[in-house]
Amino acid sequence: MSKADCCDVETQHLRRTVLWAVLAVNLTLFAVEVVAGVLARSTALLGDSLDMLGDSLVYGFSLYVLERSTRWKARAAFLKGSVMLAFGVGVLAEVGRKVLTPAQPVAEVMGAIGLLALVGNAVCFWLLYRHRSDDLNMRSTWLCSRNDLLANTAVLGAAAGVSITGSHWPDVLVGGAIAVLFVQTALAVVRASVAELRRA
Repeated sequence: MSKADCCDVETQHLRRTVLWAVLAVNLTLFAVEVVAGVLARSTALLGDSLDMLGDSLVYGFSLYVLERSTRWKARAAFLKGSVMLAFGVGVLAEVGRKVLTPAQPVAEVMGAIGLLALVGNAVCFWLLYRHRSDDLNMRSTWLCSRNDLLANTAVLGAAAGVSITGSHWPDVLVGGAIAVLFVQTALAVVRASVAELRRA
């Protein structure tokens, strides 16, 4: 085996290890956030938990196509974008429901779980950062991690807003903002994957 081949095998092994690590973190955070979101009646937490589930699917797809062809990676990226788009629409629907039937979320739970999620996703972002330009597969994975940090920060802001104002509107507005971010990123990933498929 040549030196280049050895380096390629080592790189693939490193990518696989990183993807398994971030998959485990996101599945754990999804379970924690979905329970906390229901108990705290928080749209922002529920939206962020769905993001964690979507990311877990994304990382699973990324592991599946890690050593496959460019066409397979583009197909996986298209599927990732479609999943992200579906979750974004789902969160927007939940925001609409909360507007029509408002419920006061528990700010303390939102803040504690939001901070936990922020720490977990900061670790994932750090692990994925060096691979963000490797290929479309790893880039779409890194974009999910970047969005997670933005969403976690927004959840903390919503918790502070709910605590200060005593209103459910900061939670609703942040939930809507997270959904819009999902949709924008999903469309960008879908466009990039379609372009990659055409080139392939």
